[in-house]
Amino acid sequence: MKRRLKQCWKNVRGQDLIEYALMAGFVVVAAGAVAPGVASSICTIFRQVATVITAPAPHGGSTR
Repeated sequence: MKRRLKQCWKNVRGQDLIEYALMAGFVVVAAGAVAPGVASSICTIFRQVATVITAPAPHGGSTR
């Protein structure tokens, strides 16, 4: 059991993806601050992404 917990603790798969997503988010926010004309487009994109993320999985679908 102790060995299994150590393996889970050291598991860093997906960490790079999260870091890239955060960096992309920061770039988008900075672009919106610099060019206010694109701010509404950025807001629309974030709303669409939030809708997809919060949507429930289809019945019988896999969560993996």
